[in-house]
Amino acid sequence: MNYFVEGIQGAGKSTLVGRLAEHFPKYRVFREGDYNPVELAWCAYMTEAQYEKVLARYESLREEIIANTYTEGDRRIVTYTRVITDVPGFHKDLEQYEIYNNRVSRAEFEEIILGRYARWNGDESIFECSIFQNIVENQILFYEMNDDEIVAFFLRLKAVLAGRDFRILYLEADDIAGSLQIIRKERVDANGVEMWFPLMVGFLEESPHGRRHGLKGFDGLVKHMEHRKAVEKRILTEVFPEQTVILRSKQYDLDAALCAGGDGSYWHAI
Repeated sequence: MNYFVEGIQGAGKSTLVGRLAEHFPKYRVFREGDYNPVELAWCAYMTEAQYEKVLARYESLREEIIANTYTEGDRRIVTYTRVITDVPGFHKDLEQYEIYNNRVSRAEFEEIILGRYARWNGDESIFECSIFQNIVENQILFYEMNDDEIVAFFLRLKAVLAGRDFRILYLEADDIAGSLQIIRKERVDANGVEMWFPLMVGFLEESPHGRRHGLKGFDGLVKHMEHRKAVEKRILTEVFPEQTVILRSKQYDLDAALCAGGDGSYWHAI
């Protein structure tokens, strides 16, 4: 069995991933920023020529970059956020090689995602934010796909996953505004200065979808997350009902959840 942990920010995904890792100590865990066989968030996706230029540009970081590099066919994937450095501009520079935020066409984006899922042949894995969060955010905010188009993409993804054993453990936050406030307070620097919230709001406000719909500040973020949650719940219902277990955010019995039949209605019994 493989487990995909999903839910909006602040729902408790990282905590659930940690609990699953304790429950299944032999399973491989893929957190955001790790090299991941099915998802590319926080990773640079480069051609060989682009990779060689980066190595030449950051000669002082060469060994660390190579240590965080993985080869897939003719592409080099660098988990650049794992390179700890104060070299000016390094992380911003490598960010340009991600596949998100309109850096590749919609057709290329879908081809990359579906291709990597098709080639994935592992088992006993736990994935954080690898099937919904970053993909759906990109589809809504940057490709401005409507809900039907997003569901259609996931129907294609389900076809690619035919025959694979997996569960989507979806943490449902009833109070989206409250969940966002919690994570807003938690993700601060050593001096208490907010780190996550300004970045997330800026990301939202500068996206094509955010500009078109006037999504600004905290209220805009809540509205967006409500929409994203609705889209994800629709995907679970229409595409993955047999693989879905919905848990109330931070109010669930893990042992019972792992025994649930995956009919998409388990949370009603909690």
